[in-house]
Amino acid sequence: MDYISTLLTLAGVLLLSVASPGPNFVIVTSSAAVSRRAGMATGIGLAAASGTWALIAITGLRLVFSHTTWIEAALRFAGAVYLIWLGIKMIRTARQPLPDQDRSTTSDWSAAKKGYLVSMTNPKSVAFYGSVFALLVPAHAPTWLGVAVVGLAVGISCGWYCAMALLASHPAIRLTLIRRKAVLDSTAGVVLVALGSRMLVTR
Repeated sequence: MDYISTLLTLAGVLLLSVASPGPNFVIVTSSAAVSRRAGMATGIGLAAASGTWALIAITGLRLVFSHTTWIEAALRFAGAVYLIWLGIKMIRTARQPLPDQDRSTTSDWSAAKKGYLVSMTNPKSVAFYGSVFALLVPAHAPTWLGVAVVGLAVGISCGWYCAMALLASHPAIRLTLIRRKAVLDSTAGVVLVALGSRMLVTR
């Protein structure tokens, strides 16, 4: 079997997946508006979640979901509630000024944890890694391929989201984001609430 072709196909599919707008994009750009460090930490958290999902996928996520559908339903419900809570929080704090960068020890850990949780409860992640991704990885692939797949998921996600964080934290762009904070945070909050509500209705 041509495992190199498999890796190249997975790389292309992964890049398309992370590049499509969704909760992950909203979180990384809003974190980067606070500070570059927060944005980068959020990107790393999102990448860690991608690695976690890839690891779960190659160890039989599709098989688990097909036999115990309640796990997927529970995960979708938890994700929906988390997105709604996060959206409401963003709307409520939309008009509050950004924290001082020096005092922003909301630390990298908090930002990374937020990114990780958003990605782990993102319905797109569940759908992607539970179906397309799991199907592309051969059932009896060698261990090295599994390691390469997880590394690929982490690397592509980290590269994309950290690039988005760097872009959003550029002085000129960040100044625009700060000036438009109330509108942008309110809009992002509404989007997250809408996504979470849709998950609850369609689950």
